Parts: sequence; structure tokens; C-alpha cells
Amino acid sequence: MMQQLQQPLGLQVLRDIVLVGGGHSHVGVLKRFAMRPEPGVRLTLICRDTQTPYSGMLPGYIAGHYTYDEVHIDLRRLAEYAGARFFGDEVVGIDHDARQVLCRSRPRVPYDQLSINIGSTPRVDSVTGAGDHAVPVKPIHRFNDRWQSLLERVKRHAGRTRVAVVGGGAGGVELLLAMQYRLGRELAALGRDPGELTFALFTRGERILPTHNARVRAHFLATLARHRVEVHTATDVVGVEAGRLQAADGSWHAADEIAWVTDAGGAAWLRETRLELDDDGFIRVDDTLRSLSDPRVFAAGDIASQVAHPREKAGVFAVRQGRPLADNLRAAVTGRPLKPYRPQAKWLALISTGDRHAVASRGGLCLAGDWVWRWKDAIDRRFMAKFNELPPMAEGAMPAPRTSKVALDEEENAQAISAIAMRCGGCGAKVGASVLSRALATLQPVDRGEVLVGLHAPDDAAVVRVPPGKAMVHTVDFFRAFIDDPYVFGKVAANHALGDIFAMGAEAQTATAVATVPQGLEAKVEDTVFQMMSGALEVLNAADCALVGGHTGEGAELALGFAVNGLIDADGDSALTKGGLRPGQVLILTKPIGTGTLFAAHARLGARGRWIDAALASMCQSSREAAACLREHGATACTDLTGFGLLGHLVEMTRPSGVDAELDLAALPLLEGAEETVAAGILSSLQPANVRLRRAIRNQAAWVEHPRYPLLFDPQTAGGLLASVPAGRAAACLEALHALGYARAAVIGRVLEAGEALEPIHLQG
Repeated sequence: MMQQLQQPLGLQVLRDIVLVGGGHSHVGVLKRFAMRPEPGVRLTLICRDTQTPYSGMLPGYIAGHYTYDEVHIDLRRLAEYAGARFFGDEVVGIDHDARQVLCRSRPRVPYDQLSINIGSTPRVDSVTGAGDHAVPVKPIHRFNDRWQSLLERVKRHAGRTRVAVVGGGAGGVELLLAMQYRLGRELAALGRDPGELTFALFTRGERILPTHNARVRAHFLATLARHRVEVHTATDVVGVEAGRLQAADGSWHAADEIAWVTDAGGAAWLRETRLELDDDGFIRVDDTLRSLSDPRVFAAGDIASQVAHPREKAGVFAVRQGRPLADNLRAAVTGRPLKPYRPQAKWLALISTGDRHAVASRGGLCLAGDWVWRWKDAIDRRFMAKFNELPPMAEGAMPAPRTSKVALDEEENAQAISAIAMRCGGCGAKVGASVLSRALATLQPVDRGEVLVGLHAPDDAAVVRVPPGKAMVHTVDFFRAFIDDPYVFGKVAANHALGDIFAMGAEAQTATAVATVPQGLEAKVEDTVFQMMSGALEVLNAADCALVGGHTGEGAELALGFAVNGLIDADGDSALTKGGLRPGQVLILTKPIGTGTLFAAHARLGARGRWIDAALASMCQSSREAAACLREHGATACTDLTGFGLLGHLVEMTRPSGVDAELDLAALPLLEGAEETVAAGILSSLQPANVRLRRAIRNQAAWVEHPRYPLLFDPQTAGGLLASVPAGRAAACLEALHALGYARAAVIGRVLEAGEALEPIHLQG
């Protein structure tokens, strides 16, 4: 029996809607849920790329009329605005029985309702050699890298370049004209003749633009002829080799670059699911956009085939499906009937011609001119503004508790009521044993011989032997989640805790976890613990650090920390302490800084998604190899950058060392976007406390207005190592660090003899 929870909900999660892919329909779903959240319902967007291109503006981007950011929707930022989780990964399958999405590089993600909006994929493998020698335009979120590579190859290629586009629909024609316009201008800017470029269009059809009227086709045939484009109709391409392609009649056509805009189908992994697909591999859906074979799965956009209303694969339908898809997903989790959606039979297509000129096509209508391009430009910019021009969020803003309308069974209803009742303290606040045991059952910590009693033993504490000749190094770190991906948060938290061990020159031995998890349905709590500890265990195992136990309790927010034990030679000579700075040495920082301001900006919708991606990648990079490299190159002092920021940690080193230090602001490696967010006045809540250390700067008045000055106080999470090495070995040390993957490692200053001034830090630019 299903019933609705008629209790104030707060932030409790009762149902999960998982969105696979960042297509036009799903950005519409996110925006609608942002405008009207459904209490008790959590959205999760899984997409490999943080930014998704708008197909309507892609030709304009290729032609050079728009910048990259103007034609892309920032999915991470939009998800944050909608209160949705963003998981940066690629889906490779579905476990229908367990109701879980299978991902390429992270644990499975459970769902109650699933929606797929991943676009289509050119089937280049169906033509011999096309996969190796052609550039597919879809999925379009991957096309930019290929386009940039093609652009550079053409500019470097001396003499004539022959470009072929395979596909005679609107997409192929529009792409060809955009490429020709952009490449011609690039060659002209280099002082070369745009006539070096030749273009050819190939289509198996008898005519180009087959779904448009005769007047539109005639206009584009005339445009192609005016631009001296060879048009090969009724030409089926059956083979591709380096520098040429073959038609079905056996003829070969020279082509230095080949763009593939035809034969699109569904992703290959869909064939391994239970979903009913059409002949092209697209998901067959009913009028409610729900799968014909699994009522918990929806699909929209190019990947969907609405059986009762077949339509051309066009972006306009994906955009229009956003609203009915959102409404029906909402209805599915609240137990209300779904509503049918009927796509329009005729639609307006605005097709550009490379330059700032376009053609309007709808039924028998054909309008052309520069004004049509301006009309199209205005429509496209209004569409993008809905998803990119988001109002800033007030820091700490929370939605008011509301009554949930989510449909629950009897057991779930009892759990939900219990979760919002007055909670016990003490041991009554622990996560239930059965939930915890299920979440941890599949976790396999690294096996270390010194661990006598470990994670999966039923005992009250771990038992660990200290090897002969070794001394113990102890540290502890704990903080609340700053992102809503528990798997990535677990990785960052483990890296952050291990940093102290590596900075001391020790090897990690064991770790004990302490976590708080928001209360809720047992299945949701269990998955959160599993996701978080899976990420943490990946990092711990890679560091050869055995997870031996821990404690998990209920709390208002997700939080995680570790008490880590390390081993070091008992004589103490191998330890890298903060007091080992020596005059004449240089200061090396192994990672860029800026995490504090960036994540403060992320919470306020003030950061680009790609900035957060880069910051998370840096935070997930272990300092283990960096520490070993620094020791090999003669480091005598080391610390890891965390909450006190660069200046705070450097002062901690100068005081016990009895030295001064000089920092070069221009040399500081910064995370992308950090200068922009600081310039916007967005700072971490810990920044004011750190700024009090400005009195340690001898010449602060000369540098206080420098754009990088605030970043001296920016608190870091899982930051890099700050170490001193002999000046003569610094270049070799940097080269080795770069080879190990610490690409932004840099010399940021030098150690000086202690001066007469009380302030130990001197800045330069």
C-alpha cells in the first residue's frame, strides 16, 4: 500500500530521480525543479562533461561568432542552483532489478526514477575506416576537442586542404558552411589564400535537406554553388582511408579532413539493457516519455523514439520535452497519473549559412536574410540566458520545510516519520548496525601484515603492531562536506587527512574513520555511507593505508574525517618538520591554491563548473609521490597547505626555523578562476581569521591591492606540500615533480637569514 508522508519534511531524501546526460531536455528539468522543488525528492545529474553545448548555437561557434562559454550551459552550476547533485562520470549500463545506474569510474548510483537524455552517436564504425579517419560531430559535447584539433591541423597544413562533410541534412550543410567561413578567415589572418580550401558535401540521398521544402533546398544549393562547394548526392560513402573516401560505386574522392554528420544511433551500452529499442538503437517511449519496457525509466531528446509520434531528430523537440518530462517525473514519484505529450507536427528551423545570414524553414515557408540570423541569434541568446544567467544565492540559504507528497510504502513511511522525530543523542545517534554493515560489506581495505584486528572483525577496537625500528606518527582531520557528491567528498577527505603524514616524511599505515550522515530512509543512508567510504577507500588503498575501523553517527550535515597513523624511522632523522628551513633554500609548492574562494563561490553560483572540476581534480591528487620526490631532492622542511592558508603555514615554518622568507606573488600557482572569484569579493568564511596574520608581512602596504594578495590567506582543502630544498637542486626537483603529474608545482620564494624586523615575510611580485 502506497501512502503520502504528511509530516514536515525538512531536508530528508525519500526518492531519487537520476538524470543521465546533460541534454536540452534535462536542463529544462533542472530549471523546473529549481523553480519548484519537490520536497523529499533528490535529483542527481550524471554527465561526463560539466558544460553541455546548445546545438542551435554550435554552427555559430564553429564559424567564430560566439565564444565557448556563450554556447555552453554550465551543468554543475545549474545543478547547484536546482539543488541537484552533479556526478561527473559516464554511464555504461543499468541494473534494472537493483534499480542502479552503472558508471565507468565510480560506484553504482541507485534510482527510484531514471531519465536518459544523452543524444545520439554517429555510427562511424559501420563504415570501414570512418572511426579512424573521420571526425564525428556527435555527441556534440565531444566535438569541440576534435574541432580545435582540426582547426590547428588545417592552419599548419601547407598548400591545399580538402575538407569533406558526410551528411546532407541541415546539420551537415550548416556545419560545412560554418567550417568554411571560419577556416577561410583563419587562413586570411595568416596571410594565406582562403582558396587553398576546397569543400565537398556527400549524401546518400537524392537531394540535400530532404525534410525541408523545395525553396529552402534551392536556396542552399545556390549558396553552396556560390561558395564553390562540390555537392555529391546519391553518393553512399562505404569506406574511408587516410586522405580519401570511397563511394558505393567504387570511386575514390580526395579528402584531407572528413566530418561525419550522418548515421546517428543510440549508444552501444543501451543494447545491453532491458530497454526496448528501435532499429537505430533509440529508446522506444510512449506518449508520457516513459520506456515501453521499464516504467521506471524515461527518455527524451534524440535518444528517445516516441512510437506514436515519430519525428526528425531536431533540438527543438528536446527543448520542448523538458517541461512534460519534468512534470511526469514529478508525477511518478508522487503517485499521480502521468500526462501525455504530443509533439508539434511542424516546427520552425532557423538554419545559418556560415556568415551572419540564415534561412527560416517551416512547412512551405522559406525566409532568408541577415535579419533572420539576427532573429535566430536573439532566440538562441534568450534560451541560453534562462540557464546561465542565474540569480546569486545567499550564503547559507535553505528552503523552508514543506510537506512531502512522495508516495511511500508502509515500511518507508515508518522510517521517514522516525527520521523526522526527535532524535536521540549519545550512542542513540549512531547509524544502525544493519545499515552500516550492508554499506561496508563490500569494502576491501588494503591488507597490511601489521593489522592484527581490522575493519571487518567484530571487536571493539583495531589491533595494530608497530614494526621494529619504527615510530608512530599520528594525525586527525575532520570537516563537513563542501560538495554534494559523497564519493568525491570521500576521496578529498582521505587525501586531506593523509597530507599531514606525507608532509612529515612518513608512510601511512592505518586510518580510522569518523563520519556523520543525515538521517533518512535506510536505503538512502546506506548508499551515502557506501559512496563516501568507497571514494575514501580508493585513496587509502592507493596509499597502502589500511582502514581499520571507525564510527558513523547521525548529523545535520554530511561530514567525514580520519585519524591516521603513520610510520617513520625511530631515530627521527627522516622526519620532515616545519622547523627545518635553511637560509639559501628555495620554497616549492606542489599544487595550485584557491580552493577556499572557489568553493565559497560555487555555493553562491559564482564559479564556473570547469573551475570546480579542476579544483576537485587537484584535491583528489595524492601528495604521496610529491613527498617522496621532495625528500629525494634534499628537502629539509615540509608542511601540507590546509586551513591556515599559504601565509599561515609559512609563518608556522619560519618561527621554529629562526629564518625569514620571501614570497613571489607572480610565481604562485593558482587554480583556474581563483583570481576571478577573489576579485568578485567572494572569500571563504575562514578568510577573516587567516587575514589576522597579515602582521607577519613586512611590506604588506605595498602589496595589499595586488590581485593575488587575498589568496595568501585562502584556506586550502587537500592542498599541496610546501617544502624547502637546496637552491642548486630546485630545477631537478621541479622537473621530477612535473614528470610525476604535479604539473603546476613551482618555486614560489626563497628562505632568508633572519633580519632585524619582527615581520618574517617579505613579498615581491
